[in-house]
Amino acid sequence: MTAINYRTADVDGWKIFYREAGPKDAPTLLLLHGFPSAGHMFRDLIPLLADRYHIIAPDLPGFGQSDMLARGQFAYTFDHIADVIDRFTEVIALKRFAIYVFDYGAPTGFRIAAKHPGRITAIISQNGNAYAEGLSDGWTPIRAYWEDASPKNREALRAFLKPETTVWQYTHGADAAKVSPDGYSLDNFYLSRPGADEVQLDLFGDYKSNVALYPAFQNYFRTHKPPFLAVWGKNDPFFVPAGAEAFKRDIPDATVRFFDTGHFALETHAAEIASAIRDFLH
Repeated sequence: MTAINYRTADVDGWKIFYREAGPKDAPTLLLLHGFPSAGHMFRDLIPLLADRYHIIAPDLPGFGQSDMLARGQFAYTFDHIADVIDRFTEVIALKRFAIYVFDYGAPTGFRIAAKHPGRITAIISQNGNAYAEGLSDGWTPIRAYWEDASPKNREALRAFLKPETTVWQYTHGADAAKVSPDGYSLDNFYLSRPGADEVQLDLFGDYKSNVALYPAFQNYFRTHKPPFLAVWGKNDPFFVPAGAEAFKRDIPDATVRFFDTGHFALETHAAEIASAIRDFLH
């Protein structure tokens, strides 16, 4: 059995919760989760990699077991979330590391990589987008909010926060019988906390800042060409396969692997994705 330690770090007043496993002297892999999840989404992956890698999986600010400060104390933007996680890596003394980015973890990790290219040894993107063609029509209601941040458009996005929508995100395009209820049930627990809905609506609105940074992310890829692996649930209703293929435009040697599953690909294909990562990182 893999020993996983559950820790917290004080990051400039933030309590950031994280999972840690594997030998501390092994190559480090930082796992960055997405919406509306937390580090528990990596519960199946961590034991499959911890014999060979030092694994760190934090909960992003406002998610999971990390602090969710009041919106009056902290503006929930992706710039600010990336700043906190950047500082987190420094507080726990990570010098050089690979990143595994999923969904919201991608704009978080790509910001850190572009800021500190010398610290990044490799990137694994699992349904973590950086190209306009990777965004499906499922983003239409959120785009409407970007263009007009009216109360009406904000309220319309509450549909994304409903418990049944979380379940749908996990099961759409996947073999539902293979999807454990553990992940989406815990996500819905965290989403039901007082104030969590407004935090998430703020982040929906700020997601436009990520799209605005796509050219900067792509410039980083072109300039530094980090070793890159895309592992993609090909039936994802939000981030379509064209977004995975697009990485090869800027990193021609990138490896792109598709799996017959949905957005939360680790729920059904953790073993296959772990195998691809082990082959990629060596």
